Amino acid sequence: MLGFFLALLATLLHAALTFAAAPFLMGVVTTFRARILGRRGPPFLQSYRHLYRLLRKTTLVPETATPLFGIWPVVCLLALGVAALLVPGFCTGMLTAPAGDFITLIGLLGLARAALVLAGLETGFGFGGAGAQREMLFGVFAEAALLVVLLSFVLLAHSATVNGISVAFSTGQIGISVSLGFALAALLAVALTETGRIPADNPSGHLELAMVHEAMILEYSGRYLLMFDYAAMLRLLVWMNLIGAVFLPFGMARADDLLTWPLGLALWLAKLALMAVCLAVFEISSAKMRVFRVPEFLGVAMLLGMLASVFLFVAARIGG
Repeated sequence: MLGFFLALLATLLHAALTFAAAPFLMGVVTTFRARILGRRGPPFLQSYRHLYRLLRKTTLVPETATPLFGIWPVVCLLALGVAALLVPGFCTGMLTAPAGDFITLIGLLGLARAALVLAGLETGFGFGGAGAQREMLFGVFAEAALLVVLLSFVLLAHSATVNGISVAFSTGQIGISVSLGFALAALLAVALTETGRIPADNPSGHLELAMVHEAMILEYSGRYLLMFDYAAMLRLLVWMNLIGAVFLPFGMARADDLLTWPLGLALWLAKLALMAVCLAVFEISSAKMRVFRVPEFLGVAMLLGMLASVFLFVAARIGG
């Protein structure tokens, strides 16, 4: 009974921290990027002010929009909100751990992407349609690469959930191997493509994770735009939590051990800060990368994931 209560408390704390910290994390990335470029940049709390301004603005609906115009922001936000609850942050063993398998996670990310694409096609304007076309192209490569990579992690950790893989990595059950290196490199490539703003040189300072996203939501305003912007912030946090759970699982607290929570929270915040700095550096270094090269980047990730799976299969046959 005590273990269930602690797991419930950890789940609620994770949810509160996730939804509260997502705008702050976006502000940290934006500010770090500006500081690295030698500019002062916006304050860390600028994302909260941006969301508050959108909340007060009038929501306009184009004449060419269908009755589903207001549905897509809700679907996108709900999908990423559920994904944020399934990926562990500061601790493992939460109540949502059994539901956090990779197939569900890929489905939620794909659902959010589909809602964003349909929002771009909603009004029938050419600019939104072009952005939706590119987003679908990225999605085909990103989801396929992620599926291949996660297959490697399932074979390595003998678990299909993020929580199980994180526990296996943190306890040292998985040794250093060529397959693990390929799988980690592939996951990192997909994560950088999904979280990095390519091209990153965006003078408008908009909060979307890619200029392609901006093209699809130009006709949205007010609370609808707020939901899309907040969903983009949640997507960033989901990927950083996923990277932290797989790449940096050390120091994660256990939900059934209250004494490990303070250290787990401190290390979680430190990991987010480190990844925010790394993402800002990546955005700057990829500022001149053409958007058409993103499928090539994701193709390399898929190839690395396939190589990891092949090495694991060969190792299993030799060992058997």
